[in-house]
Amino acid sequence: MGKKDRKPEPAAPAAPFHNPFAALAGQREALPSGPAPQAAPPKPEARKGPAKAVVRMERKGRGGKEVTVVEQLGLPPAEREAWLKALKGSLGCGGAVEEDVLVLQGDHRERLPALLEARGVRRVVVG
Repeated sequence: MGKKDRKPEPAAPAAPFHNPFAALAGQREALPSGPAPQAAPPKPEARKGPAKAVVRMERKGRGGKEVTVVEQLGLPPAEREAWLKALKGSLGCGGAVEEDVLVLQGDHRERLPALLEARGVRRVVVG
């Protein structure tokens, strides 16, 4: 098929799709105004975090690898997983939940207290 044998392309429609509401655009001024905006409800007080957390570094029983252990948080299991995920992301390390303790790979005793206080822990003890 040569260039001479091609059929001319049909003209593109004015709008890409048929809009069933296009006829209503002229009646927009006749519509009643919506309800008056209400003041935002007062925000509930931010949930307080655990009262205390103990942060310490451990090597024993881990093949000489350093880990930072966060104890005495007193969090429910689902919340412990959420805290661990947030701390691992902030510190750029791996970690796990062992019983009621958060275990983070590496020595993070200097950086961890500020992160815990930002999450609502009132007292952080570094040991």
